[in-house]
Amino acid sequence: MAQRRATLADVAAEAGVSKAAVSRVINDAPGVSARTREHVRQVISDLQYRPDPVARALASGHGDVVELVIVDETSVFGTSPYYGRVTAGILQELAGSNAQLRVHVVDEQSTAALLNRIAASVSLGVLLINVPRALAEEFYRRCDRVVTMGPTVPGLPFVGLENPEGAYAAVQHLHETGRRRIAALHGPEGNSCAEGRREGYRRAVKDLDLPDISATGKFRREAGYELTQRLLAENPDLDAIFAGCDLLATGAMQALSDAGRRIPQDVAVVGFDDSVIAACANPPMSSVHQPVEQMAAAATRALINRQIVQHWRCVFPAQLQIRQSTAL
Repeated sequence: MAQRRATLADVAAEAGVSKAAVSRVINDAPGVSARTREHVRQVISDLQYRPDPVARALASGHGDVVELVIVDETSVFGTSPYYGRVTAGILQELAGSNAQLRVHVVDEQSTAALLNRIAASVSLGVLLINVPRALAEEFYRRCDRVVTMGPTVPGLPFVGLENPEGAYAAVQHLHETGRRRIAALHGPEGNSCAEGRREGYRRAVKDLDLPDISATGKFRREAGYELTQRLLAENPDLDAIFAGCDLLATGAMQALSDAGRRIPQDVAVVGFDDSVIAACANPPMSSVHQPVEQMAAAATRALINRQIVQHWRCVFPAQLQIRQSTAL
């Protein structure tokens, strides 16, 4: 016989508080002491209570909610093309429905507390970006309506890209244009997308019998500039750069220009993402296309349609877009 689903009344009875107090905890509203709040959250977790999203919508007068959790600096959220494209993809999928998007941008230290609050009151589901693997795994134990952008831990549903294949294609293209000293600017350790692109680069240089010339940093324009300066000092004969994202690539292009290196005559550059800044760069930049809007929409659609189960995944192909930054 199927186990009866816990109700708000069950939580209130087990915690020894009123249903109103439980509701305040679920909605993160004032009027409950910190000690009682933590006790009620523990009871919610023990009983595996999940609020009925339909009942919550009727009670509040609002539709269902998709929670977007991004672990990064708020200043970066406002300037990153990637986050803007993710948000656009979600909103496109929610258009015409009663559902809403709630965006949370937090630093790593604040992530656990935020996920605890969301787990107690999740509605349609949650989309995670850059959440550390251990926290994502713990959250998935409490909330099964979650998708990550990029793979994290085994079994956790995700939307992803063929990152190794995209990086391999970029290096192969540079090799076909006669480049033999191909450096790479990799994204941060622990980021699954960066790790996939690093894997593709290393496999390509090994297959093509090329040296591995690499540097690692954050997905930031400033990091691209600083890393390229360092690589030029250590490897003045490098003739191409593969960057793990377009922001890194634009920083690399600025550093090359400041060093008097012409693009692509002296050094060719390939980015990753194919965001608007790739087409607007001078010269226009070759980049591996990542359909971010479609990926975010696919994750949102799966949450709305209750398609999320353990090991669910949706992986998109990566395609190289060739522009003048690698022209012969």
